[in-house]
Amino acid sequence: MTRKNLAGTKSELSRRAVLGAGAASALALPIAADAMPRPMPETWDETVDVVVVGSGFAGLAAAYEAQKAGASVVILEKMRTPGGNSLISGGVMSAAGSPAQAAQGIEDSPEQLYQDMLTAGLHLNHPELARIAAERSTETHQWTVDEFGAEWADELSHMGGHAVPRAYKTAVGSGAGVVVPMLETLRDLGIEPRTGALLKHIVRDDDGRVKGVEIREGYRFPDEDSGTTKLIRASRGVVLATGGFGNDIGFRMLQDPRLDETLDSTNQPGATGEALREAMAVGCFLVQPSWVQLGPWTSPDERGFGRAPLFVQLVTAAYGLWVSTETGKRFVDEMADRKTRADAILSQDNKVIAFCDGKGFEVAQQRLGDNLLEALLDSGVVRKFDTLDAMAAAYDSPLDPLAETISAFNASVDVGEDQEMGRYMQADQFRIETPPYYAVRLLPKIHHCMGGLAMDAEARALDVQTSDPIPGLYVAGEAAGGVHGASRLGSCAYVDCLVFGRIAGKNVAAHPVWR
Repeated sequence: MTRKNLAGTKSELSRRAVLGAGAASALALPIAADAMPRPMPETWDETVDVVVVGSGFAGLAAAYEAQKAGASVVILEKMRTPGGNSLISGGVMSAAGSPAQAAQGIEDSPEQLYQDMLTAGLHLNHPELARIAAERSTETHQWTVDEFGAEWADELSHMGGHAVPRAYKTAVGSGAGVVVPMLETLRDLGIEPRTGALLKHIVRDDDGRVKGVEIREGYRFPDEDSGTTKLIRASRGVVLATGGFGNDIGFRMLQDPRLDETLDSTNQPGATGEALREAMAVGCFLVQPSWVQLGPWTSPDERGFGRAPLFVQLVTAAYGLWVSTETGKRFVDEMADRKTRADAILSQDNKVIAFCDGKGFEVAQQRLGDNLLEALLDSGVVRKFDTLDAMAAAYDSPLDPLAETISAFNASVDVGEDQEMGRYMQADQFRIETPPYYAVRLLPKIHHCMGGLAMDAEARALDVQTSDPIPGLYVAGEAAGGVHGASRLGSCAYVDCLVFGRIAGKNVAAHPVWR
């Protein structure tokens, strides 16, 4: 997608465009609860204490904490396999003031992480929510180890927009390193996510309390009429942990008409907004939905999230350079926050490459492993060039300015300060001067929805008319809004989802039973 299109000059939200997005129900708008009455069922098909909708980080954390508190729990997942976006995520989680930082002499604190989150979010973050996430980041990281046996690499990564290195990386290199042990632990406790279970309606009574859900059991994505109706009574409450709407073209275009079908997404196919629509229909408040993050490290040479982001972020951003192929010059601090970098790429009409030299590739081998790198090279997503001349020619980039750009950066390495862009210099920062060179084309893709249902510090969903908590309804993870403001800081999704999933689970289990 060109910068011109993203600016909205040629993109209009037409009825045909929205209906053609593959989700006719995307036209549903917020409706006051009394405008859509649903009488309480005379009978229920099943009764449990807690219903958790969604099986990613937030849902699994909520289910675990609710079960530990003594509640009976059901996890509903509309797709055929559990895990959602969490399962396929990049595997990095920030923890501020962690033992690993102390061992490596890195000075950090929850307050610094909080400030970094505010900076990335353009200070549109709801401060109390962002602070809770930051303050509980290290505790929650350790919780994944102590409770589930999650395995993390010892080396910390420096993610874009962070003041210091603070991101742990799972040993397997993806969110599966946390999701799988969480699923196994829950299975041992007798809780198995019910897949193919689509939330159709939230049952909110005239007294204002949420008392259960109506689902389609045996649902086959994306056929909304598939499966059979089932009513589940939640005697304590419901937790919505249904994720974002990055793959719901109609819903996202209602928030921002520029986010049309020409933009690819890193999300799994089920990242759609029907649960948010239903929550709004029963009176939930939606906050900041138009803030949708584009990942700056994705490549047009592969679909979806792909395999490039880890190479781009952990190697070319920290040890290489990002340059415009038209000018051969840098255009952004490669370690800036996601929004800053994505906007900068778009300003270059997406004619951008990220590259490193042979020494940078050695870092990639250490951090990513040979199997991933071989796959990237074999697919052509990462291309190898024996000389700088060959790389410049391959991307029709002017050689002399490119060589000058590298020389200027090397001079900055020599003095220990990035004199052009102010980039954070790694402790082992080295000059770019060792062929061969390895390059990736960059193109931002829809990655994370910062907006969602309003919640308070107790993870209680808030009513659109009163701003008060809705009794019996909790929300956590990407389905909730306010934590990240305008743009989420990389490696903070795990923190957000796990922290507020735990809070939601503990609180819903303590919620009074309705009779």
